[in-house]
Amino acid sequence: MLDKNMEFTGFVEALGSNGEGIVRSEGTTFFAPYTLTGEKVKLKALKVKNKIGYAKVLEVYTPADERVRPVCKNFMRCGGCQLQHVKYTSQLKLKQKTVRDALVKIAGIDTEVLPTIKSDEPFAYRNKLQIPVGVGADGQNVIGFFAERSHRIVPLKTCPIHPEWAETVIAVFYTYMEKCGLCGYDDATGRGDIRSIVVRDVAGNLIVTVVATHRDLKGIGELIRLLSEKLSSFSLYLNLNDADTNVVFGEEFILLHGAGRYTATECGIKYEVGANTFIQVNSGVCRKLYDRTVKAAAESGCTAAIDCYSGGGLMTAMLAKTLGKAYGIEIVREAVDCADGLKSLNKLQDKMSNRCGKVEDILPSVLEEVDADQCFLVVDPPRKGVDRATLRAILKSGVKKMAMISCDPATMARDAGILTGALTEIDGELRKNPDYRKNGGGHFKIQCVQPFDMFPQTKHVETLVLLSR
Repeated sequence: MLDKNMEFTGFVEALGSNGEGIVRSEGTTFFAPYTLTGEKVKLKALKVKNKIGYAKVLEVYTPADERVRPVCKNFMRCGGCQLQHVKYTSQLKLKQKTVRDALVKIAGIDTEVLPTIKSDEPFAYRNKLQIPVGVGADGQNVIGFFAERSHRIVPLKTCPIHPEWAETVIAVFYTYMEKCGLCGYDDATGRGDIRSIVVRDVAGNLIVTVVATHRDLKGIGELIRLLSEKLSSFSLYLNLNDADTNVVFGEEFILLHGAGRYTATECGIKYEVGANTFIQVNSGVCRKLYDRTVKAAAESGCTAAIDCYSGGGLMTAMLAKTLGKAYGIEIVREAVDCADGLKSLNKLQDKMSNRCGKVEDILPSVLEEVDADQCFLVVDPPRKGVDRATLRAILKSGVKKMAMISCDPATMARDAGILTGALTEIDGELRKNPDYRKNGGGHFKIQCVQPFDMFPQTKHVETLVLLSR
């Protein structure tokens, strides 16, 4: 029996859902990040319980053909990327397998999963930087990403999955904090001035948000001066968050410099983005995903669409332009305001309607306004997936064709299971229904499962599921 801190040698049999290697030794199944199928490796047991263990790779004796040298010197220390050691073509195959495995294991759905659509830019693809600011063991400020499964910040000055402007912004904040005597946030004590830096790139215009614990942040003029020296176009917000929480933003945003919102064009639609408006982090893959979704809506024969979790309204506008009428439902007020502005920018006032609130509260009333039989439904929820009440409302409605976009294979499989009847709820617990294919017309059938690599070098994958009944 292997115990904690013991070293051992084994062979990687397969990869898990998070891209970690699976190694079996002395009756225990170990998960070992940064290893690949077929490799002979030397491991150190970090945790062992009930024949399940987690291990750290110490040496790779026989590297797999898929292994490459990581670009980032902080890889394996920083928790941002999990797959930089894997050839990009192999990353795509791994994510296809991850989606298929989730459907089978979680929902009992055995269906074809198409090859993952690649990102044309495997590096420097992110249009958003969200990075914590803290205090190191030596008491000095640190800006970086959290180590895997930790709140320990790994300090960095650059990140290869972000564009060059990220390095510039990080350097500016190190200088600013040192000059003005400001401290990063200490999770243990709840003390400090700055908790996070969030930056969005909107067509070359940067929206920089400083998340601080108080509003009287020293040296704002100096920060604006430093940013102005390095950036050609930017806005600066102060966000107040003094709560004991892992949520990045507090409720109050204060505009300190610049326009605050910027307009860009994507997929033929002019749209507006603010500091808290949701947009996909990979613009190139977003374009492919949205085009494919709208194409499905156009081919459905429907005359209207409902876009749930609609963000700033880009998808809603594309659907309105294609089908003639679309309704967006979004909980963030700023995003709804941007979506309303988008209507005027694209002359869609009579074709597009935006509602602010929770999807589970608003969707039933919107369904009453439309001919559900002729309505194409899109759900693009956050990582936690679609609310159970929303899924019940969809099943009760007359909607016959829909698209589900998900950034989490596990919640995607769960929600697809409920919509297809592969999962049934008994006493509040979801259970697999092996005879779900015999279900009547009340449930949906999966027509297509298409992964998109929205997040190269990481374990994450975006998935489009098309359903009909």
